[in-house]
Amino acid sequence: MKRLFWLTLGAGAGVYASHRVKRRVERLAHEWSPEGVAVRAVHAGQGAGRRLRDFAADVKAETSAREEELREAVGLDQTPPEPEEPRARRRVLRARYTIVNDKDGH
Repeated sequence: MKRLFWLTLGAGAGVYASHRVKRRVERLAHEWSPEGVAVRAVHAGQGAGRRLRDFAADVKAETSAREEELREAVGLDQTPPEPEEPRARRRVLRARYTIVNDKDGH
């Protein structure tokens, strides 16, 4: 009787193990089939697109916050002060974009 118990227990464990291995192999075969790979690629692409949109939104929010900090620090939104003396005549030299005050009026 003892041997029959262990024989039955061993056969049951073998059937259970072979069933589990078969399910695992079928799942792996489906995952690595062309359809399974395509499904995984689509899900990964959708996840990457969502993460990219979230990243872009975060960058935009932080950029506008930092720009506001810089505008406040520089005082860019304030009106410019009035000059104390009238502007002197200026002339442009041959060098690009160089402006020099001309005291002689030329």
